[in-house]
Amino acid sequence: MSYELRILCDINLPDKVLRVWDGSGRTFVDGDGNLYRAAQFSEDALQQIEAAINGASYTLSLSLIGLPQMAGDEIWEYDETTPVSGAKFVIKIQEVDQFSQPLGAPEIVFTGMVDNMAVSDQAAESDEGDVTQSIVTIEVVNRFTLRTIANGSVLSDVDQRARAKQLNPSAPDDKFCARVPSLRDKTVRWPNW
Repeated sequence: MSYELRILCDINLPDKVLRVWDGSGRTFVDGDGNLYRAAQFSEDALQQIEAAINGASYTLSLSLIGLPQMAGDEIWEYDETTPVSGAKFVIKIQEVDQFSQPLGAPEIVFTGMVDNMAVSDQAAESDEGDVTQSIVTIEVVNRFTLRTIANGSVLSDVDQRARAKQLNPSAPDDKFCARVPSLRDKTVRWPNW
């Protein structure tokens, strides 16, 4: 028996939830009856999702390509009237059977917040002539954003301890930042042969 995986994305906006899945074709219906619109992620976006799932990514930039211009215009107009920054963003993996029916509940693999969303249009050739397609780029941040500070400064001892507690709550208290300043007074001596 063959199984497939679907990558499902939920964007929880203030007044509705946008749901997309990575693929083309029909609308996907999950086990709870939620409808997911087909959208194609760029190849770079799939690599970033993998990095985010593995905990190596602190800013996830997803590009949804191949959306009809009407859908892109709808997203752009919504962003103009209702800011989407801070909206919860969830990536789930759903196992499906050979008939594309969901098997069990989806597994949540990434949770973050929308930081920015941009919509651009491009022309593409098809059998019917030139067709305009939209590209929606969504930038998502999560708890790993704590690793960077906009002004380029380093984390303080307090920030480092808070970050360490979030990343590994069962570990002992992190004293790395407290020990590093003491190394300034140390002298490294190379062997004198």
